[in-house]
Amino acid sequence: MRSCLFSYEKIKNRVTALKFDRVFEKLLKKGEKCGMIKAIKNFGNQVRRGDRSAEQTGDESMKIREVVKLLDAEILCGEDHLDTEIHTACGSDMMSDVLAYVKDQSVLLTGLLNPQVVRTAEMMDMLCIVFVRGKRPEQAVIDLAESKGIVLLTTEKRLFLACGILYSNGLGG
Repeated sequence: MRSCLFSYEKIKNRVTALKFDRVFEKLLKKGEKCGMIKAIKNFGNQVRRGDRSAEQTGDESMKIREVVKLLDAEILCGEDHLDTEIHTACGSDMMSDVLAYVKDQSVLLTGLLNPQVVRTAEMMDMLCIVFVRGKRPEQAVIDLAESKGIVLLTTEKRLFLACGILYSNGLGG
């Protein structure tokens, strides 16, 4: 039951209390004890896909081209994919956290420069990696990203600021 409550609290923080309480009551009727976790996860997925208002959560889409402009970023590779739509972003310097907790993210913001960043992004179906704090990866990392079809950008902005800029301009997390 403990994990049920954790899921309840996690999702409740993402939607308005009134709307969530109505939906959660329906889930309680359908689910039994922790068997309802699957129903809660499904509801969480609905929430992530846009069942919330954009004004509340910053849950809109934008093109990678807009990310370049907002972050005053330099394009390292993937110029031909700048019109690709993205819906979410995530900032982390720990690839294990990205693998463990991130779902349905389109952009990864990080200060790490190693090839594992590109491999992690590929495994998580991410479309773009933004290197923060003016960091530039080695050519081997750029070549790997290009071969995987992942756009690489670099910005002088710090991780927290870059994430905040994207969120305040409608990109959810």
